[in-house]
Amino acid sequence: MQTDYKYYFKNYEDNEIFKELVKEIKNVWEIRDKAKDYLKREIEDKCIKVNKATVLGNINLIGNYYIDEGTKIYSGVTIEGPVYIGKNVEIKPGAYIRPGSIISDNCSIGFNSEIKSAVLQKGAKVASLAFVGDSILGKSARIGSGVITANRRFDQDIIKVKINNEKEDTKTDYFGLVIGDNSRIGANSASFPGTFIGPYTWIFPLTQVHGFIPELKKVSNKKEMIFSENEKKELK
Repeated sequence: MQTDYKYYFKNYEDNEIFKELVKEIKNVWEIRDKAKDYLKREIEDKCIKVNKATVLGNINLIGNYYIDEGTKIYSGVTIEGPVYIGKNVEIKPGAYIRPGSIISDNCSIGFNSEIKSAVLQKGAKVASLAFVGDSILGKSARIGSGVITANRRFDQDIIKVKINNEKEDTKTDYFGLVIGDNSRIGANSASFPGTFIGPYTWIFPLTQVHGFIPELKKVSNKKEMIFSENEKKELK
């Protein structure tokens, strides 16, 4: 398994915030905690409340936030700080952006989707009715409609990852996934807590994934379609 952030994310140097998040980290999952520290220091502690976005309807802004120009926020959106939202982001109706989230330039958050304590790099897109929790998305990564990134073990224990047949403790009971640049997860798929997906990998719709999935792969769960006879009945 790869734990080096450089395996998942390339050409991140043009993102000043992300450059800050990867300083002196050993494992890629540490980016999430670095993001929380950054937001506390730069947004919350300074009591920043800046909204340069175009607001298209009634929205809820809670706590501290920085929202840059060119961004469009549609009706029914709730943004609960501390959060940072970059330029030219599109946040569709009913979306919920929760504390600890950093959404970079040119990202898109779909209808009624929820982003919780996640880092989205430039051009990442989350479609409708998805949950992205405690996760790190690479440039132009795609999360399809209805995708769930499970961020807590069923037994609520600390999340561990397997490295060279040894289990390493992430020191947190909340962690979703890392998905590399230009990778995508298809509609109604789900990832287990502590999933790592390399760049340029496609997870096809209705697929459950876990553990480490290398770069440049196509992943699907084969399911057989079963046919049986049916009666002709008019529906009311």
